[in-house]
Amino acid sequence: MGFRFRKRIRIAPGLAINISKSGVSTSIGKSGCTTNISSRGVKTTLGIPGTGISYTAGTSGKKSANKKGSSIISNLICLFILFVLYKVFTS
Repeated sequence: MGFRFRKRIRIAPGLAINISKSGVSTSIGKSGCTTNISSRGVKTTLGIPGTGISYTAGTSGKKSANKKGSSIISNLICLFILFVLYKVFTS
């Protein structure tokens, strides 16, 4: 039987730092729409709260040199969209 360690530190509404045995990551978003950024890549999860239904899309943290620039741009666009959605739903 293996032991697991996981701790989530909320910094602000919709922003948290996750600490586990395997590393540190950042989560941005609220229930239903969350983006997790770690050394292993970026993972975005869209779901219907309370139903258990969700869709997850992600990118690997290991990219070749020619694809790295476009990956960073797409991740920034995704974060911007999530930020706008966050502002719309919290207003």
